[in-house]
Amino acid sequence: MNYRPSDLLRGRAIPDQVLRELPKTDLHVHLDGSLRPGTFLELGRAAGLDLPDDPAELRARFFPGAVVASMPEFLAHFDHTLRCLQTADSLERVARELAEDAAALNVRILEARFCPLLHTRQGLTPDGAVAAVHRGLAAVPSVNGGIIITGLRTIDPAQSLQLARLAVAWKSRGVVAFDLAGAEAGQPAADHREAFYHCMNNNLPATCHAGEGYGPESIHMALHRCGAKRIGHGTRLEEDPDLMAYVADHRIPLEICLTSNVQMGVVRSVGEHPLRRYHEAGLRVCLNTDNTLFADTDIARELRLAVDTFDFTLLQLEDIILGGFKSAFVPEQHARVLIEQALADFAQIRHAHRLDRLVAAGDSR
Repeated sequence: MNYRPSDLLRGRAIPDQVLRELPKTDLHVHLDGSLRPGTFLELGRAAGLDLPDDPAELRARFFPGAVVASMPEFLAHFDHTLRCLQTADSLERVARELAEDAAALNVRILEARFCPLLHTRQGLTPDGAVAAVHRGLAAVPSVNGGIIITGLRTIDPAQSLQLARLAVAWKSRGVVAFDLAGAEAGQPAADHREAFYHCMNNNLPATCHAGEGYGPESIHMALHRCGAKRIGHGTRLEEDPDLMAYVADHRIPLEICLTSNVQMGVVRSVGEHPLRRYHEAGLRVCLNTDNTLFADTDIARELRLAVDTFDFTLLQLEDIILGGFKSAFVPEQHARVLIEQALADFAQIRHAHRLDRLVAAGDSR
């Protein structure tokens, strides 16, 4: 008997259990936006925050899910969580819990990003902050956990260079890349080009938030002035078809975060997100959570949202997931092993759930 992968299962017909079992990546997740609610409650009270017991009230007061008026207003959510993350113990705990939650959803590669300079209010050094996060991720060996050290558009470029030097110092010891985040308008990534140059000169890759709160020229700058190897979000890329063709031809990955983009008003609804158009155009895309606490999401929910909204078939979803494995900042030899295992797991899951179709020997259809 011969079995062929079936493209008949699609959209809402794909069972939740299948989505949970699929091997996954999460390459765009902010550590300080991804605490467990209970951990935020515990650490927040210890830090002096007045927090309600009711989870719904807690979320409504500190992390409202409705679309906010501006990205700076959304970024203010980090003010609350950063108060909880000023010690090595708290950082290690949150990193470990993030990896544990990812492992429970069969995430194989997790790249957690954060800005160490924001965790020094109580005497912790940036180096100590990176060491703590590294210990937390390493405590969950079933997940290939990496750290992306993140500079901010709002800080002095000299501080971004300091962070780039820190990232290079931790290269091959847990840090896999450098990033630049923050509101794009009026704060061009090129202002921080020395940080990107330092990473390039030391063979450390970079990603960059771009095309989220500003137009495709921000993506152009991230690629051609800063040497970014991946683009965080890239939601407005389609406004420049020539640049979009370049991104497709050069296999530059887009780190897609559906719920977050709606929450920040980048798109008015999930259905207006360009994910399907990007996939159909042959761009390399991968799904990510961005901030699990703020967005009240996880990677399985993001997959559910994608297939339900865009009516992806299971095979199309597997292709998107595979884009994450191909885009991860993982050494080539190890990445090849992870990709081959993911492909084998896709086939095993389809077979276990009887999702493939039986074909006669010699049938080429």
